[in-house]
Amino acid sequence: MAWLNSLKVAIIEKDTQKIGELLDDMPQFDGLDELKQARSLVKEAIYLLHELKDETFVTMQQLKKNIDFLNSTRSSVKNSLDICS
Repeated sequence: MAWLNSLKVAIIEKDTQKIGELLDDMPQFDGLDELKQARSLVKEAIYLLHELKDETFVTMQQLKKNIDFLNSTRSSVKNSLDICS
């Protein structure tokens, strides 16, 4: 079935938008084998989405630490030519 193959490709490519589109437009399955395969792929897609969410969280935490570090190293002495003081 083309839908199953499209979902496999989206999972391999980690294309979250395509996964969402495919899950929104899930077809009726003809047999038990297709249904089991679809269930397995949906479970894999959910696992992938959780994995990507966790990676994003770690990246965001690292960015926050980097911003905090940059802010802590910023000079707090005003320029002597600062006419706004």
